[in-house]
This record gives sequence, structure tokens and C-alpha cells, in this order.
Amino acid sequence: MNYTSNLKSTGQVELPKWRARVLLSLLLMVLFLLLARAVFLQGIHNDFLQQEGVARYGRVIDISAHRGKITYRDGEPLAISTEVNSVWASPSDVEASSRQISQLAQLTGTNAAEIKTRLNDTSRDFVYLKRQLPPDEAGRIMRLGIPGVALRTEYRRYYPSAEVSSHLIGFTDVDDNGREGIEYGWQAHLGGKNGSQRVIKDRRGHIIEDVASVRVPKPGKDLTLSLDSKIQFMAYREIKAAVTQHHAKSGSIVVLDANSGEVLALANWPSYNPNIREKPNVAVLRNLAVTDQFEPGSTMKPFTVASALEAGKIRQNSVFDTSSGVFIIGGRKIHDTHPEKTHSVAQVIQRSSNIGAAKIALLMPAKTFWQSLSDNGFGQPTGSAFPGEAPGKLRDYKSWRPVEQATMSYGHGISVNLLQLARAYTVFASDGELKPLTLLKQDVPVLGATVYSAATAHAVRDMLELAVKPGGTAPLAQVVGYRVAGKTGTSHKLENGRYVDKYVSSFVGLAPVSDPRLIVAVMLNEPGGKEYYGGQVAAPVFSSVMGAALRQLNVPHDAPLNNVLQPPAEIIREET
Repeated sequence: MNYTSNLKSTGQVELPKWRARVLLSLLLMVLFLLLARAVFLQGIHNDFLQQEGVARYGRVIDISAHRGKITYRDGEPLAISTEVNSVWASPSDVEASSRQISQLAQLTGTNAAEIKTRLNDTSRDFVYLKRQLPPDEAGRIMRLGIPGVALRTEYRRYYPSAEVSSHLIGFTDVDDNGREGIEYGWQAHLGGKNGSQRVIKDRRGHIIEDVASVRVPKPGKDLTLSLDSKIQFMAYREIKAAVTQHHAKSGSIVVLDANSGEVLALANWPSYNPNIREKPNVAVLRNLAVTDQFEPGSTMKPFTVASALEAGKIRQNSVFDTSSGVFIIGGRKIHDTHPEKTHSVAQVIQRSSNIGAAKIALLMPAKTFWQSLSDNGFGQPTGSAFPGEAPGKLRDYKSWRPVEQATMSYGHGISVNLLQLARAYTVFASDGELKPLTLLKQDVPVLGATVYSAATAHAVRDMLELAVKPGGTAPLAQVVGYRVAGKTGTSHKLENGRYVDKYVSSFVGLAPVSDPRLIVAVMLNEPGGKEYYGGQVAAPVFSSVMGAALRQLNVPHDAPLNNVLQPPAEIIREET
């Protein structure tokens, strides 16, 4: 019996031979496709697998750049960065017991529920648990051994001078970016450029560093300011004491190098401590000496006189009739509290006559007076580059009425910031040059823009010296061993379009008169005591700071050491 008859007899069906060949071909085709896919992924398109691997086992984090330090002109630090650690986690990788979560919350000073909320958000690959911890505290957290939790090295800013220089220096945020003051204005210079690093996790979920995959950060550059550390401290101490003594709302002081235009000190009170991370009141953050404007009052009279001298409208021996004590123009009365029959040009400054200043201003065409004030830097920024600086206000002369030109002569209808006003006085400390102003240390002499002739500048300087002597408005500004020149200012504050019985009291002066080295400008906002005139509340601050600064800089004396006279029983008060 053959094989076929045997199959039939047993009931089995013979399969066609082609079916076996088809099945073998299909198996070989599937095997070929799998092999081709493997070759494609591993050899041709392996980016996909690498990305998947990175997503599951690694990620890239920033490496913070070291921020450049800020120093006083003598190298003492104003702002430095110290290394700290921040604790971060990959929520999907964290495996922690309730006990570990409680310990983590305790060590980070965070609520346990908040920690759980952050770690439960597995949609995020990276979350901070605590920023900027000291290394020892961060070490205790890592000893908990929680998978998915790691450290990142960062930098925290520290300000050794604290409140003394806070308004000028400002501060950085938790990401080490400048948020106020010089830290903000010079961010590009100080900040540097962050690097990056890839971190991976091992098979147990612990995060480790991949040292072979690092982009090195670029550190920021250092910045040396023009500030003198000792003069800055003295200025801060004195303005704080004056605000407290006279119950003022606030106060500001600026000290300039009369030759270079460098800011040697700038301070305000109230102040704040930038080392305390809790953000203070926004009003306290403002650098009042730069960002706030006020009507300068009688500190403008020297510019009125200088403008008229330069224009040839008056001479030094010119005399003005002020006998009535009232000057009416445009239906408005201008008063002198201490009326005299006449005032010479020098006496207009010495005794601060509003009538005399108004009559001098009206001798000039409006355009001439406006141009002179504009050339002195009024109505425009000082060039300090400090963020948020107020440019002041000097309206176009075409809109002036005669009464406005008259009142502007004694500082009403014009606004300035204190830094701007201090800079303007460089024309009287030099041969009539307006010096460029800077917050950075200068290594070469600077040239200013000529505003007045040397003869005009010297003549007004001599008049300003009379103002601090007996018979003037500021004998309390005198300094032992030095000749001093300056001008007081007291102006009513303008609120809702009306002048109210609140005052801004100021004094700006220079010394030594024989060869001016420093300019000091002082302003008290709303002194609340019985004394509120500039000669009473601002001039003594000038005297203390100017005297200490001149001695600190070893500036030679130009007056006998017993040159300071006892002030008269009643100080002549400037007109308001």
C-alpha cells in the first residue's frame, strides 16, 4: 500500500506544498522587517531612542554664573556673592515615605502638605523644594537618601553695608537677577551667563552628575563705584539723624567730587536692608535723591544771578529797589519777609530776596533765561544711568508768562531731583563748567561743558560765601578751618494744584572756596518741627558732612581753625 492510500485510509488531508512555502516566506518577511527596524533605530534614526532615554534617565539643568562683585572706590565690598545650595526634585522619580516627607518639610521649613503637592505633580520634570540653603543644611537633607531629590549650586547676594548704601546698590532676586538700583541698571555687566549640566539617575532613582556633559558658565564682571566708604557712612548717619530730629517724612544727601563729577556719597532715610529677602514697602525702595522731584526754592537764585551777569543785564554792583516788601506782577504778589529799601546783587543771594531775584529774571528775555537753565542741566537727566531717574521739569519758554518767569527765578514752577541740583552747582565750583556726573570710579580727568565765564562763576561763588556768614541765611553751614559757600532753599509743597503748608528744606554748598573740592546737597522732605527753613534743618547736616569729608580727604585748610563764628540769635530766613 502506498503513502497516499495510507493517508486516505486514516482520514487525513494532504496540504498543498505551496502553503508551507508561503508561511515560511511570511515568517522570513517579518524577521526582515524587525531587523530593518532595528537597523533604522540603532544606526540611522537613533535620536529617538536617545531622547527617550534622556527623558527617562536624565535632564539638563542650569549652572549659575558667579555674579560680579560691586565695590567702593577703595575696594571694600558693597555686594558679593556666596555659594549656596538649592534642593530640587524630579517628582516622577521621588520615592519617599511619610516619615521622610515630614523630615524633608522640617529641614526645608516648609509645610509637609505643600511638599506633597509639589511632588505629586508628575507632569513637571523639575521642581524646587527649597532655594538657597547653606551647605550644612543642604547636606542634612541629602542624608535622608530620598531618590529623585538632588542639589543645585547657586549664589546668594550679600550686602555688607546693608542700609547705608541700599538705595544706590539695590538688590537681586532669588534667581540672582538685579531688581533695583545698580544691580538692575548694570545687570548685563554684572550678571554673566549661566552654563548647563546634564544629570542622570541610576537604577535606584538617585540623581548623579554627568561630568562629561557640562557647559561652563561665564562669570559676570566686577564693578567699582565712585563711592567713598567712609564718606558714604557719614552721609547716611547724618541724614538719618536729621530726619529723626526734625520729624521729617524723608531726607536725602549727595556728595560730589567737584572736579571729576564722581558721586562720593548718596544716601536716603528711611532706608531698608537688602539682605532681608522679605520685600519692603515700595515707597521705601525708591532712591529719593534720584527718582523724586521737588521745587528747589531759593537754591535757584544763584543761577538767576549768573544768567543775568552772563547776559550783561546786570553788574555785580547793580542795586534793586525792594523797599515795599511786595512786588506785584500779573496780579500776583511776591513777598520779602525781611524787607529792605534796596538789595545789591550779592545781597539778593546773601539775604535770599524773592523780589530782587524776580526783578533780575525779568530783565532777561525768556529764551535767554530758559537757555541758561537748560545749559545747567535742568529739565534733563544727569547722565548717571541710574534706573528710574527723574529728569526734572523745565517748561518751554514759549509758554511762560511774566509771573512764571519771575517765580522761576526763586525756584517755583521748576522741579529738580537732588542729584541734578548738586551737579548744577559744579558750574560755581569750577570756572563755569558743568561737569559730567558718574557713579563709577574715574581714572582720568573729565572735561565739562562751559556754561558761564570764569569771571561770572567766581563772582557768584563769592556771593554764595556771604550767605553762610553772619547776615546770611546759612551761618549754621560754616565748617571749622574751611571757607564755605552755599545757598539755602525752603519751598512750599504743591498738592492737587495748590501750595500747602508743607515744606521741602534744602541746602547746597561747596568747599573750600579757594579751591573747591566737594559739593554737598541736602534735602529734608516735610520737616515737622518748629524749625523747617533750609538754614535751620539742612545747613547743619551740610556742615557736619562737609567738614568730616574734607578732613577724610586731607584737603588743606583755607581758613583759620577758629573761623566759625557763633550764629546770631535769629537766623535770617530765606523767602518761601
